[in-house]
Amino acid sequence: MNTSRMNPYFVVFVGVISVSTSAIFVKLADAPSGVTAFYRLLFSVLIMLPVFLLKYVGELKSVTRKDWLSSIIAGVFLAFHFILWFESLNYTSVASSTVLVTLQPLFAFIGGALFFKERITAAMVTSGIIAIIGSVLISWGDFRISGLALWGDFLALIACALITFYLFFGQSVRKRVSLMTYTFIVYSVSTITLFVYVLAKHEPLAPYSPPQWIYFLLLAVVPNLLGHTLFNWSIKFVSTSIISIAILFEPVGATILAYYILGENVVLTQILGGSIVIIGITTFLLNERKVKKNKRGEKNGNQSGASE
Repeated sequence: MNTSRMNPYFVVFVGVISVSTSAIFVKLADAPSGVTAFYRLLFSVLIMLPVFLLKYVGELKSVTRKDWLSSIIAGVFLAFHFILWFESLNYTSVASSTVLVTLQPLFAFIGGALFFKERITAAMVTSGIIAIIGSVLISWGDFRISGLALWGDFLALIACALITFYLFFGQSVRKRVSLMTYTFIVYSVSTITLFVYVLAKHEPLAPYSPPQWIYFLLLAVVPNLLGHTLFNWSIKFVSTSIISIAILFEPVGATILAYYILGENVVLTQILGGSIVIIGITTFLLNERKVKKNKRGEKNGNQSGASE
């Protein structure tokens, strides 16, 4: 297949559909959250292992102690992100859980403002408030349905915060370490963390029925490896903002799949709240891109002035 002839926007679309299957496979696997997360990461590592050993293993020598530490911390955060997100699906719907996890850019914005003194604009604050209103609407609707659904929403929000910490610790490492090596290290750390968690919780690693093993494998192949690989390929042809916004439509794909495959109904508050969240986060990402563009322009202007 000649990838140069592929439409990058179609590839992004397929990537969104791929990651949208994650919550569906978790529900279908019907196993403890820690076990499902463990096998998702374990199979991902095993699939990556041959390529890593053939082409990238030599890079491990150049990974600094600081990068190892950051990668290990990132891997632990990723492990508990999966545990809490998968656990949330035991209490709340696919629609609510996936929408709330997409609030990640908002958590990143708050963290960036607090720890890295990143610039805050009124437009970014407004779009963030819009997204929060949408999440409150979802949670309010779920509380009316069931208190357990609200607990599931809370777990999804904590999972969202954890994936933000995972990204914070990984962003500096990625500047020096290749994507394959970094991903392999982080997934391996997550696998070990999840193995310890499963043993501590006395969750059974076996036996499971053949369909459950297939769902474990599909979790590794479709959302993990296929979905994120497609996004990484597309980044060469489309902007990061487009991919970030496209990923926001994961809840839409997941909700549609949950309706037809799992028979989950969608209530009005989920539709309204989810739509408001997507609008708010989309507006936020566009404003953030504008701020970064202006910042680069100011930096280039200062450099030009200094050279004159």
